[in-house]
Amino acid sequence: MSVSTTQLLKDLTGFTLRLLVQLPRSISSPGGRSSGTLDVATGLTSCFLHFLLPPGWVLSHLESYKMRE
Repeated sequence: MSVSTTQLLKDLTGFTLRLLVQLPRSISSPGGRSSGTLDVATGLTSCFLHFLLPPGWVLSHLESYKMRE
């Protein structure tokens, strides 16, 4: 290996190690406040309406989609 290749590998491994060492410090702080009951209920209702209701509609009307007119 040439000198530039070994230097490049050292730089890349050093950069990767710095990322691994710095990552836990940036996300280890506690949250500002805990979620209340209303927040959780609103979030679950929103997820249900946006992700489960449209596929349910399509599946319940599948036979009418199969019919050709």
